[in-house]
Amino acid sequence: MINGKFFVIDSHCHIYPEKIASKAVAGTDAFYGVTSVMGGKTSELKEISRSAGIDMFVVESVATTPKQVPSINRFIAEETEKSNGLFVGVGTLHPDSEDIAGDIDDLIALGLKGVKLHPDIQRFKIDDYRCLKIYEICEKKGLPILMHTGDNRYDYSNPNRLKPILDIYKGLTVIGAHFGGYSIWEEAAQELHGIDNFYVDCSSSFFNFSDDEIVTLIRTYGVDRVLFGTDFPMWSPKAELERFMNLPFNDDERKLILSENAKKIYGI
Repeated sequence: MINGKFFVIDSHCHIYPEKIASKAVAGTDAFYGVTSVMGGKTSELKEISRSAGIDMFVVESVATTPKQVPSINRFIAEETEKSNGLFVGVGTLHPDSEDIAGDIDDLIALGLKGVKLHPDIQRFKIDDYRCLKIYEICEKKGLPILMHTGDNRYDYSNPNRLKPILDIYKGLTVIGAHFGGYSIWEEAAQELHGIDNFYVDCSSSFFNFSDDEIVTLIRTYGVDRVLFGTDFPMWSPKAELERFMNLPFNDDERKLILSENAKKIYGI
């Protein structure tokens, strides 16, 4: 809790089993050409909760092959169960799975509250026919999708591929990570703002912008469409939260971004 009045949810965190965390983080660092500031372990998030006043973390991981889906979802569910309400678990799917419907039923049975997809790492285009069953079932089941969107090196996650999906599956809620378009932020905002079933988080974006530019991006989408998120372990949730709290938003706007929008989407 910040200042005794702001319940804070970090809506974008990656966690890994202790024995593979360093390898997993190194792989992500190599993919993006960055150096993560933290290690991807659940113990770090528990300490951050105490030191930064973050009340809840939405945690996920990404399956790079279909066979990883069950074990990753079990891990996320187990860590969520052990967290005493600190974590909200989001599952993973892979479009090459032979039983997408079964995978979705399994993650729901595990108590996971949504689905994380990463087109660039999982190597599929957002509008690929293989993904349509995922969208169809998630829409029917009321499962939100946290989607990595945007990368100027790849076309897989280009925002222009997402817009038709949002139009076809109007009952599907999608959260576009990184303001809807990592490294192509302005293009994404022009393409995707004002769509009823689309939200964004602000993860892995602050580093690129001045305070005024961040405020402009948030207001382009609307404060009722933006979720606070940090992309832990790439960035420090404490530092990202401090940056956000220094932006010129009023208390009602902060409450929406810091927790109320996430609560609505994930049924918290």
